[in-house]
Amino acid sequence: MKVLHIINGEYYAGAEKVQDLLALGLTELGHEISFVCFKPDKFPSLRTGQEISLHKMPMRHRFDFGCARRVAALVRDGGFKLLHSHSPRGAMIGRVASLLAGVPMVHHVHSPAARDTEAPLMNRVNSVVERWSAGSIQALIPVSRSLERYLVQQGFSAERIFTVPNGVPTPGPLPGRSSPQGTWHIGTVALFRPRKGIEILLRAASLLLRSGRDLRIVAVGGFETPAYETEIKALAHNLGLDGHVIWTGFTRDVDTALRGLDVMVLPSLYGEGMPMAVLEAMATGVPVVASDVEGIPEVLEHGRTGLVVPSGNEQALAAELGALMDGRHDWTRIRQDAYRLQCERYSSRSMARAVSDVYAQVLS
Repeated sequence: MKVLHIINGEYYAGAEKVQDLLALGLTELGHEISFVCFKPDKFPSLRTGQEISLHKMPMRHRFDFGCARRVAALVRDGGFKLLHSHSPRGAMIGRVASLLAGVPMVHHVHSPAARDTEAPLMNRVNSVVERWSAGSIQALIPVSRSLERYLVQQGFSAERIFTVPNGVPTPGPLPGRSSPQGTWHIGTVALFRPRKGIEILLRAASLLLRSGRDLRIVAVGGFETPAYETEIKALAHNLGLDGHVIWTGFTRDVDTALRGLDVMVLPSLYGEGMPMAVLEAMATGVPVVASDVEGIPEVLEHGRTGLVVPSGNEQALAAELGALMDGRHDWTRIRQDAYRLQCERYSSRSMARAVSDVYAQVLS
């Protein structure tokens, strides 16, 4: 069937990787996928699926409902059978376009709208918009069980919720590696913004260095704003981490960056669904230490497929990293069990198949 995915497009981070991989996977399953992009900044140029049709439709402001009429016209002219939105903004425009064009809509929930940003007013607006859009949503697709529970708490009907865990490609067989010796390379992969908690990792690194351990922090990704970048790099300097932090910037080749790490840390404070960076590390055989927010504990079983620490607690993070570095956690077994789990449950193909099944149910 022909499906139009409604996205923002200003970034290329976790949610955008899901959108990109889904389009490719659904195409392999025989669907004809197109995107309509309201904030066409990074996604159009950085996505892997350049062959997937993309329509740029910039919005003049957040409540530019003229876009809905243009989307509805695109749906009718293109013969689309289904709309698939990926953000509160997309759901809002999608609801109106769905009514105008007479086609059903599904909505993908990548993170909890009520606690997705550092701006309480924006969170409230996004949450209200998402609930208002429910009238035209035939199915909601949260990426984790924690988001499923969140949606029920927000008043969405459980009968319309179909949880589909995120998935990533597995690059290949698990590469053989010996336990790290000497300097440990402790990485983090993200679009750096306050809720990602990189401050916690920097403070934990300072504690580890003071305890005599040898390490480098490898920060893979760009910053949401120049002001935040300045703030974080000043913190690193004040903590005495000059020479101990490598700022790599954004890369599309995350797998190669991960292979150079001994452990991957995601110290998020809130606002996660099921982080793609965690799954990508598992797929490349890099043990993960992450905070206990939202969907992370669904993937990482502490001590078996990863290490889970309380969010916002640099002492706890330093303690678990230290235990891993000292051999009190089995580095080799964790990477092997995590890789096996990713292959079995969190592949991009299984994600696409599950979404395709949702489509079939909505249109049956």
